[in-house]
Amino acid sequence: MKAIVITQPGSPEVLQLQEVEDPQINDDEVLIKVEATALNRADTLQRKGSYPPPKGASPYPGLECSGTILSVGKNVSRWKVGDQVCALLGGGGYAEKVAVPAGHVLPVPFGVSLKDAAAFPEVACTVWSTVFMTSHLSPGESFLVHGGTSGIGTFAIQMGKCQGVRVFVTAGSEEKLAVCKDLGADVCINYKTEDFVARVKEETGGKGVDVILDCMGASYFQRNLDSLNIDGRLFIIGTQGGAKTELNITSLFAKRLTVQAAGLRSRSTENKALIVSEVEKNVWPAIAVGKVKPVIYKYLPLCEAAEAHQLMESSQHIGKIMLVP
Repeated sequence: MKAIVITQPGSPEVLQLQEVEDPQINDDEVLIKVEATALNRADTLQRKGSYPPPKGASPYPGLECSGTILSVGKNVSRWKVGDQVCALLGGGGYAEKVAVPAGHVLPVPFGVSLKDAAAFPEVACTVWSTVFMTSHLSPGESFLVHGGTSGIGTFAIQMGKCQGVRVFVTAGSEEKLAVCKDLGADVCINYKTEDFVARVKEETGGKGVDVILDCMGASYFQRNLDSLNIDGRLFIIGTQGGAKTELNITSLFAKRLTVQAAGLRSRSTENKALIVSEVEKNVWPAIAVGKVKPVIYKYLPLCEAAEAHQLMESSQHIGKIMLVP
């Protein structure tokens, strides 16, 4: 099969389409013929050599896909050859075929094309496992998501509104903020021209929001804490603004704040299967009735993976960037 190989750590041009061995499945896995895969920021870190795949995972990038099942392991009962599915991957999406644990596979949501379904697994599992399963964002609360037009952001806005939550977003242009508003965001903040802490305080009568989903890390850390309500929860899923910062621990006391962080890729097979199951139960029905839609910026052929990475790193995109073998 053909796959995108990271020939050495570096800039996007190190991504090369090459002929490689087909993946072999074990008894608890299925083999998927990939219809589409989607870019995630983690793919660019893997390309640079700073985010290696977990032990036993495919060496090729790609953390989600959609496609058709080609074969199933002998312990697999739910899926059969020919099923159209999408899946959460530890790697290997940038390829024509990928082996996946059966518990990480999802049916294509009702009303979504096979190709577009590849836009959902990673964002749905990330947002549901962090904001809802861990931070317990609840109806009537308020929620701030940074990077409102990223794949994570566009999904989080829609999911928050589905759950009866007041959604705040930050983004870096009026065009991006308009998209966030169309997706349902209640308060849209241009982080280049406004102080998001001041705006959050103003919009909440000085209280702050209940949950923040943050991809920036160090550069936003103190400002995020300042933006939280009493019993507020900050969930960090990225370090685009750095990984090291100082914390005055007493700043957590008065408001009883919780700081949480997690990745998805490094979790155990069992933990990912639990998340996938919860996503199917709680998120897929919202997609089926049209309350959550895939937000796709562009489809590119797999051989243009380098161009796709350049596009992602330019941050000009809104929603997901997709690759098609």
